[in-house]
Amino acid sequence: MHYRRLGDTGLTVSRLCLGTMTFGLQTEEAESANILDKAFAGGITFIDTADVYPLGGDLKTAGRTEEIVGRWLKGKRDKVVLATKAVGKMGPNPWDQGASRKHLLDAIDASLRRLNTDYVDLYQLHSDDPLTPFDETLEALDAVVRSGKVRYIGVSNFLSYRLALALGRSDARGLARFVSVQPRYNLLFRQIERELLPLAAEEHIGVIPYNPLAGGILTGKHRHDAKPSDGRFNLGTAGKTYQDRYWHEGEFETLETLRGMLKDSSASMATVAIAWVLANPVITAAIIGASRASQLDDSLAAATLVLDADLKSRLDGATKQYRFGDATR
Repeated sequence: MHYRRLGDTGLTVSRLCLGTMTFGLQTEEAESANILDKAFAGGITFIDTADVYPLGGDLKTAGRTEEIVGRWLKGKRDKVVLATKAVGKMGPNPWDQGASRKHLLDAIDASLRRLNTDYVDLYQLHSDDPLTPFDETLEALDAVVRSGKVRYIGVSNFLSYRLALALGRSDARGLARFVSVQPRYNLLFRQIERELLPLAAEEHIGVIPYNPLAGGILTGKHRHDAKPSDGRFNLGTAGKTYQDRYWHEGEFETLETLRGMLKDSSASMATVAIAWVLANPVITAAIIGASRASQLDDSLAAATLVLDADLKSRLDGATKQYRFGDATR
């Protein structure tokens, strides 16, 4: 497993990060532990979770994933870099969500209890909260860093201009600065290459993208003429979100083009798709997920696969349309 520094911090992380959003609903605890064991044995020492997980759950299941990870962490806490996230709805009250000082200070304590630890290495805003002033959010995050409960802070699902505004406010006020961003990124969704990745490169922000396999589309196992039989496309509201993102004729036509490019490749489509994400020099680590331990084989292989320059160029060309908005003249 290769390692890379997270942004301009001194923290090094494995180039693959294990995402855990299937744990506790799509994946029972015993198999979740098998996935964690296999990832750890394969060199993955970077684990990402969130207080609202598992994906597809509700308020009754929220927090279950952190509890599963916390039980697995016993005796291993000093061997992994642990990341979690907050902002999502965690209770019935209107203040049980968002990036207010009240919610974030409550949320970090609740996450620490579930994770069975006294600190997390990376604490991230799961999404932007435009209703809370950045100064309030940044002051709260600065407080949890100074308290020792959090080592570094980051964001997920932020627009470029909002991340830039947040960085400006933290710099102006001398508050803890976001060191990472967690966006969606894969061969079928490349919009972040136009603004977010250049911002991250210029500001030395670590980039840890999720969805490198487009919810499983880039494994090649799905067909447009058949309903999804398993996986994230069947998880209620979350499943509909994934279908809205990727289950389109154009994406499946592109998939056939990619399949043709890789027909003589010894690596699977999944391995190549993740290796393509890692080949971008701005990317720190790719977040991979699994609902069964056996699914990790192709993902682990991507950590050491160096794409041929010609293949990388052809993959770029075949998926350029998913950058959206590039000048055509």
